Amino acid sequence: MSTPRVETLLQGFEPDFSFTPAPRITEPEFASRVERLRRAATVAGYDALLVHADGAPHYATTNRHLRYACDWGREGILVIPTDADRGLHLLSFFSAAAILPPAGEAVGVEAIWQVSPNGREYSGRPGDSTRRTAAACAGVLQDLGYASASLGVAGDASSWRYFDLVAQQLPHARLASAGDAFERLQQRHSAAEQAQLRTAAQLIDIGYQAACHVTRPGVTDHEIYAAFTFAQMARGGETGDGYQIGINRWGTACGKPYGHVVRSGDLINIYVSTVTYHGYSAQAARMMAVGAITEAQEETLEMCTEAVRRAEALIRPGVQFCELHRAAFSSYLERGYLTDDTTATMPFTWAAMDDGRPRRIPDQYVPDEDLERQGGRLNHVYPALAGPHNPNLGHQVGIYSPNEFNITSHNTDRAEPGMAFVLHAQWLDPMSSGANIGDCYLVTETGYENLTCHSPLETFRVPA
Repeated sequence: MSTPRVETLLQGFEPDFSFTPAPRITEPEFASRVERLRRAATVAGYDALLVHADGAPHYATTNRHLRYACDWGREGILVIPTDADRGLHLLSFFSAAAILPPAGEAVGVEAIWQVSPNGREYSGRPGDSTRRTAAACAGVLQDLGYASASLGVAGDASSWRYFDLVAQQLPHARLASAGDAFERLQQRHSAAEQAQLRTAAQLIDIGYQAACHVTRPGVTDHEIYAAFTFAQMARGGETGDGYQIGINRWGTACGKPYGHVVRSGDLINIYVSTVTYHGYSAQAARMMAVGAITEAQEETLEMCTEAVRRAEALIRPGVQFCELHRAAFSSYLERGYLTDDTTATMPFTWAAMDDGRPRRIPDQYVPDEDLERQGGRLNHVYPALAGPHNPNLGHQVGIYSPNEFNITSHNTDRAEPGMAFVLHAQWLDPMSSGANIGDCYLVTETGYENLTCHSPLETFRVPA
C-alpha cells in the first residue's frame, strides 16, 4: 500500500447532490421537551425525574437521553423537578474521559455539578465515582426538598447501580421506571428533528458515493472504509465507527476492515448502522459486486432489493408495521428461501438452537489469503446457519431510546407522521451468497420520504 495512492484515492470526488446541513436544535425546542417530560411526570405522580446515561468506550454514552433532554453529550444524571419554577440540575464529569463542550453544552440547566473521578490508583484519593455520584444526586434531591419524594427514573441497564444507591441514600423516597415517557416522545419527530435525520441520511449517501468512487480491484477494505469516513465526517458527521464493511466472495461478511484486497468475484457489504449528526442517527445498507458473481448471488441480491421495494410501497400513515414486514418477506417466500415470515420462529443467522440451547459455530478452515498474509487464520464458518441477519425487517432510527420499535410480524402498531425507521432486507447463506440492502424512511402526512435517496438501493457494479 503506497502512501501516495492512499492520499489521492478521493481526488476529484464530489457528491452528486447539493448538501446543506441542518442547523442545531434550538433552545426553545429543548425547553418544549422538558415541558412535555414534566407533564408526563405530573400525570404519573412523580415529584421529579432522574435521567441517566453512563460513560461507554470510545468517549460515547450508553444512551442518548441526556442529549435529548438538554443536549449534553457526556455521562451524567439530570434532575428534572416536576414543578416548572425549579431549575434542572446536572451531575456529570464523573469519569476521566476528557471531552468538554462544545459541542454538547447543557441547554436549559440551572446548575452543573462536577463529581470527581476517584480511586487510589488514578488519583491517590479514596472513594468510588459511582457511589459519590449517587450520593451527590441524593444531596441535590434533599436540597430541593425531595428526600421523601416519588421519583421517576429513566436510563438503561447500567443506570440501576446509580438509582439503587440513590434509593439507599433516600430510604423514604420511591423510585419507579419512567423510561416509557422518553420512548413516547422520541417516536414522532418534530420538523427540526426530521432535519437532523435528513442530514444524517445524506451524510450516509455522501459516504457511500465516496466509497463507490474509490472501490476497484487492488484497493483494500481499509481504504474504502476511510473514504466513507472522510467524506461524511468532513461534512459534519460526529463519529466514524458506526458502520461495518464486509468483503468476501460469498457476500456473508459483516465486520470491520482488516486488510482484505478487493478482487474480481468479491461481494462488498457496507452496513451503515449509524451515521450521527447532532446526536441523531440514520441507517442504510448497500451492496457492491466486483466483476462477475454467481447466479445464486444475483438471485439473493434481487430478492433483498425487491423486498425493500415491496415494503416501501406500503409506507403511509396508518399502515401497520407488520404489513411492511409481511410485504418484504413475501419476496423470500415466493423464492422458497423461507416457509413463513413469523418473527418468533423465523430462522436467522445468529439464532440459538430451537430449544434455546447455544448453537456451536462450525469448525472449518476457510482460506483467506489476506488474513493469512498477516499471520492470522480463519478456523470457523460465520454465520452458523442460513437466514436473514435479523428475524425482522427493520427498526426505529433517531436519537435512540433503549427500546426502539422494530418492524416485525407481531408489531401491530401503526405508522404515524414523523416516525422514522430503516428497512433492511438481509440474507446470508454461509459460503454461498449473501446480501444486506436497506433504506431509511420518514413517514409524512401523505406517504413517506426516502431519506437515503441519493444513493441507489440496487447493487453497485464494479468493473473487474
